[in-house]
Amino acid sequence: MDELPAFATALPHVRATDFGHILVVIDYRTGDVKGLLPTAAERLREAARTGSPGRLPGPLAAHLLTAGFLAPTSDPRPWPVTKATTATASWGSVEHPAGTARPRSIPLLDLLRATGALSAVAAVKAVGHRRTTMLRVIHTIHRATSTRHRPATPDQAAAAVSAVRAAGWNSPVRSACLEESAAVVLLLASRCLGVTWCHGIAADPVRLHAWVQTEDGTPVAEPLSTRAFTPLLTLGAHHFQS
Repeated sequence: MDELPAFATALPHVRATDFGHILVVIDYRTGDVKGLLPTAAERLREAARTGSPGRLPGPLAAHLLTAGFLAPTSDPRPWPVTKATTATASWGSVEHPAGTARPRSIPLLDLLRATGALSAVAAVKAVGHRRTTMLRVIHTIHRATSTRHRPATPDQAAAAVSAVRAAGWNSPVRSACLEESAAVVLLLASRCLGVTWCHGIAADPVRLHAWVQTEDGTPVAEPLSTRAFTPLLTLGAHHFQS
């Protein structure tokens, strides 16, 4: 890009989160993630406040524009940068739990239904260009959450999560938090039940996570460490705009 536009704004599928010591930008269309250290982060904050990409270093501004994080505008259109709920860096002095536990035994019919939901998510991921996989999954979740009839109770939501995790234990394809949380939404939607799907970010180190929560905002079958994640995208309570 030879010349930067006078004004630009973040596109609807882009979210920016400020942890203080690092600023992270996520493109929910492609799943691309960019981390900016303090100097570049401060320049991005200025660009967000003013709607002017000229506040950014030239190569960074050009990259964000050509990669689709920003789009030129005819007038200043500032965009939001979310302030993270956990912004203090520990520089490696805090431990985070890792690993998985074998799921408990699940009734066969519930296991088959959960396997069907996981298979549907796998099909959505497989059909289409790899660069838009995240967007296809998000649109699928959006459609499921927008047609819900009543909120799932905590017990109903927890049972769905347990069934999906059990089904994913022996899955031949990837079954991590994104696939499992999406499958939980589909499984509950098939019973006219709904939960809120969340995708968020935590720092130190930077990591992403997807989970579901009940109507009152309680994460379902999640460890306390999930509270360290700042939600950037929620579906069910607030719908994604493409």
